Order: sequence, then C-alpha cells, then structure tokens
Amino acid sequence: MSFSAYLKEIGRGAQGSRPLSEEQAYQLMSAMLDGGVPDLELGALLIALRVKGESLDELLGFYQAMDERLNRIALPGSGPRPVVIPTYNGARRQANLTPLIALWLKQFGIPVLLHGTLDSHGRVGSAYILRELDILPCASVSQATEQLATHRIAFVPTNALSPGLTNLLNVRSRLGVRNTAHTLVKLMDPFDGNGLRMISVSHPDYLRLLSEFFTATGTEALLMRGTEGEPYANPKRRPDIVHFRDGQETRLFEAETGPIASLPTLPEAADAATTAAWIKRVLAREIFAPQPLVNQLACCLYASGYTQDFNQAKAIAAVETGSLAAA
Repeated sequence: MSFSAYLKEIGRGAQGSRPLSEEQAYQLMSAMLDGGVPDLELGALLIALRVKGESLDELLGFYQAMDERLNRIALPGSGPRPVVIPTYNGARRQANLTPLIALWLKQFGIPVLLHGTLDSHGRVGSAYILRELDILPCASVSQATEQLATHRIAFVPTNALSPGLTNLLNVRSRLGVRNTAHTLVKLMDPFDGNGLRMISVSHPDYLRLLSEFFTATGTEALLMRGTEGEPYANPKRRPDIVHFRDGQETRLFEAETGPIASLPTLPEAADAATTAAWIKRVLAREIFAPQPLVNQLACCLYASGYTQDFNQAKAIAAVETGSLAAA
C-alpha cells in the first residue's frame, strides 16, 4: 500500500484535497487499525484528514474497517435495546452528568454500556464519577457481559473493545490534536447493530456528517449537541435531540431558545465526589434534575423500545424522576 498516494489525495489542504472512495478509506483504516502504517506516515495522514474533514464515503469506509475488528458483547436477554454511551471528554467547567443518564436507564431495567478511556487529560471523566458510585471498569468484554446481565450497567475501557482504535486515540498525546479515531469511537456498537447509540458532537459540521451517516446506514441512534463534549443535554438550555431509525430522522425535541427562565440546581463543583453525591440525591428524588435531562431520558425510553409511544415516554420520565412535582 502506497501511503504517499493517499497523502496526495487528502493532503492538499481544505480546498485542494480530494476525498477517498469508500473502498480506499476502508483499506487505509484497516492498515491503521492493524498497526501497518509507520509513525511518520500515520501522523501525516491523521493531520491531513483533520484539516480536510471526513466525507461521508470516507466515514463509511473507516467505520466498516473499525466495526469488523470490534470485540462483541452478547445481548443481555430480551427487552429494550441496550443503550451504548460513548464518554470521552469529561468535565472541565460544568459537572459531567453522563453517569446520571446511565443510572436512570439502569433503574428502568434498560441495559447500559458506557465506554471510554481511563485518561481524561485533566478533566473529570465518567470513569472517575462511576467509581465514586461503586461502578468499576470492566477488564474484558466477558466481564462486561456478566455485569450487564446481573447489574444492567457496565463501563468498558476502549482498549477492551478495540485495541487498534485505542492506539489511534493515543496518537493525540504526540500530535496534540484529535483525529478521525475520536469520531469513529463514538460510533461503536459492540452489540452488532442492536444497540441504541447516544451520540453527541460539538461542531455543526459533524452534526451534518453524522446525520448523513445514520441516514445512510439505517442504524439506531440519538444525536445532539453535547455539553463540553459529553453526551448529556445542557441542563441550562436543551439542544435539538434527533432520533434515527431505519434511515429516517425524527426531531424528538427542538432546541430551546430565548432567555433562561430559571437556573437549575446543579452540583456545586465539577469534581467526581461532588458530582456523584449530587447524582445520588437526584436518584433518591431528594432534589429534582434539570428538565433537559428528563427530556433526554424520555428520548432514551422511547428509542430503546421501553415504550412504543413517545408521549408515554415523556410522561413516564416526568413521573419517575419527580419533575412533575417540581413543576
């Protein structure tokens, strides 16, 4: 494989580059994931893709290569779809409330698989908060399968699912910037297409790209603008929450606009212990969660198949979280 030929296609800047075909993208990512690209060429290719931006065909090819090498997890019995939550950014200024969504789903008996790295680059990652809540990382996919069967929730480090993708994520520490692997990792479904992926992005261009991806592949997903890169709805102002199923796109909630009526009650600090203590109080209904998070829970109840009616999902989420009492 001539990596210089790929660079001639994608390494001419944002305006002069040409996208790879789906097959070319598949071959290139296969080589990357298998460790077949020398360090110099690997860095050049990843930077070129970052500058150019991935096309839909490239993302489809990259995804196929990644998915073929993904370690699978057995479905935890019948019932609602398991919810797959990629959590890779962590908190910087606001508390990371991704674990709250996961634990709410667990309370409904919906299996929840969180995956991410154990190094949050100085931020407060979900793994740290889950540890405070007595949920420890699984060492393998077999342990994750057992945890899902017995406890309905598991956190799996990326390396247990995709060692090759983990290696590409780790290139960030050398290059100083994110790369295509940070997009691909959000698309992983270890349940062989049977999971509901809860995806967040930070940039409008990626909202469009992933919308095209989910429409083209027909996969099941919830997509929204994340909070500091984490897949939970901004507790102060709800984003658009869009559901993809069988190639169809449905906007379940519109983004909130205008002035904020009132500020929600949130953790006083973003550290893991404070965030975990606040989450425990929400789960015990000692305090009420912000409405955008309750809205997100309703979307998960509906999209996972817990209920087939979205209005019913909204009512269940409101009652079970106590948000009606807070109104």
